[in-house]
Amino acid sequence: MLATQLVDEFISLERRFIQRDWEPAELDGGQFCEIAARILYHLDSGTLNYNKGHDECIKYFENDQVQHLLNRREVGHIAKVLQAIYKFRSQRGAVHISATYTPNHMDSKLIVESVRWCLNELLRIFWNADRDSVAKTIRELLQFDVPSVGVYGETILVQRTDLKPEEEVLVLLHFAGENGYNRTEIGKFVMASPAAITTNIQKLCSPSYRQVIQLKNGNYRLTDLGERRIRNELVDKLIIK
Repeated sequence: MLATQLVDEFISLERRFIQRDWEPAELDGGQFCEIAARILYHLDSGTLNYNKGHDECIKYFENDQVQHLLNRREVGHIAKVLQAIYKFRSQRGAVHISATYTPNHMDSKLIVESVRWCLNELLRIFWNADRDSVAKTIRELLQFDVPSVGVYGETILVQRTDLKPEEEVLVLLHFAGENGYNRTEIGKFVMASPAAITTNIQKLCSPSYRQVIQLKNGNYRLTDLGERRIRNELVDKLIIK
């Protein structure tokens, strides 16, 4: 249950952030910390408590007078980052009404990146699977939610009318994640002529771009360069205008 709650808060945080909704993103960061601290407490003490407060859980973990089940050197960094997130958002005024503070992009980004790191570390340390599976799951979790892409039955629609065909292909493949889409699916979902779609896929796969790659099964997916372009140039295109 705690693990499910943790992933739910992570997804909510990502969704709020990509929608540029800074205040709820910061609040979700605090809830993520509370749940993660309870998970650490449970793993370290052997006691499951759904109501124990964040500070109580962290203090238990840092207590030298009790017998600990976890390797505190390895997990201690997670506890410190959780504590930093929790105190930062509180002292900035993100929790209580403040006349001097307005939630903003930079503060939300700090929280989002810190939460991502904590989740990565929790999966890396505690998930008993091979490292490739862990890495794949982390990458899939870190795929941004794409509000501008709607799913209507078997039809997927990029709901922005101001995108060039090249940008629409990138946004669609960002939505597709690691599995990607084949040429038939891209042609079905991208609102452009077959010739324009083919030209832009070839362009994005070309040596001078390398933002899209074709997999062995024929599907196309974004490369790291493609994801970087999404983050740097097309983030605003992921929300509904």
